[in-house]
Amino acid sequence: MPEVIVLGLGSMGSAAAYTLAARGLDVVGVDRFTPPHDRGAHAGGTRIIRMTYAEGAAYVPLLHRTYQLWWELEQESEVRLVTPTGGLNLGRPESATVSGALTSARAHGLAHELLDADAIRRRFPQFHPAEDEVAVLDTAAGFLTPEIAISTILGLAERAGAKLRFGTAAVSYRETSSGVSVSLADGDELHAERLIIAPGCWAPSLLGDLPLRVERRVQHFWRPGPGFTPTEFPAWIWEAGGLTAYGVPEHEGQVKAAFHAPPTPEQIDADAGAAPPRPDEEQPVRDWLRPRLPTLAGAAYAGGKQCTYTLTPDENFLLGAISDRVVVAAGFSGHGFKFVPVVGEILAGLATDVVLPYDLALFSPARFR
Repeated sequence: MPEVIVLGLGSMGSAAAYTLAARGLDVVGVDRFTPPHDRGAHAGGTRIIRMTYAEGAAYVPLLHRTYQLWWELEQESEVRLVTPTGGLNLGRPESATVSGALTSARAHGLAHELLDADAIRRRFPQFHPAEDEVAVLDTAAGFLTPEIAISTILGLAERAGAKLRFGTAAVSYRETSSGVSVSLADGDELHAERLIIAPGCWAPSLLGDLPLRVERRVQHFWRPGPGFTPTEFPAWIWEAGGLTAYGVPEHEGQVKAAFHAPPTPEQIDADAGAAPPRPDEEQPVRDWLRPRLPTLAGAAYAGGKQCTYTLTPDENFLLGAISDRVVVAAGFSGHGFKFVPVVGEILAGLATDVVLPYDLALFSPARFR
């Protein structure tokens, strides 16, 4: 009987399986698809990684560790996963994006600069902020390549001895006197001492007593010409015009720019999946970009890519034990991918009773019970 079963081998589950296997534990991982795929939150080629964290200073200790672990994964795999670019948190000084980034930077002594509108335009001429807008420059920011990362981590997990089963879904689980039993859609049943559930957008069906919702998002891609490479153009998050948008420098010939949350969020069913981009979804992003990043707004459109966000009510992660034998990782609310290796480490620790050096109270499932 394996010591740990991991349900879901996308972002967090792949990292948990790898961490456990690398520590010599007997691990079985299960996924209804074969990650990476386009049915989760990780699709789309790039994800921002940053230190000055507007979502809360409590995340910064995890960020310090996740940067170290990404570096270790690169060394172990000999695959480049992180591209440094620097990053801008833009908006009015009182905006959550700017004030939150500045608070976390000051609380933890992070390398940063506070730029006024003139300094932004001088340093980064692609950006056209209003006179009353500022930016927190995060010198540690950059972007990750999620599909490459997941493939790499799963390869390392198998090399370390994890047994990975793709193409079969978990139907249900139950705790027993000796551990946990998991029923699979193919009729098989697995047994283990502990269970990690990292179900992505299937969290509401497997964790029905927790208040999670799944929303569709669309990432948009552009071909703007020179001036947008990682050495010229930073990753960015900009709160303006009643919306928060974000962007990533050129990767494989395309620049990403999209809304973190659209004006009208669209809830979806995980089994049906997120619908592909619609023709009418490009123009609102282009209109938002026009006064702020005019060169990008005037660029040729390279298409869109759908993904899903699984959100908690407070948009903080759901990460912790829900019983003596079951640990969950869900509800990463559109800002979780940068934390993949440290979440994997946390899940492995929680599933094996290792004392962790982090305050995880912010993420406790108990806050919704």
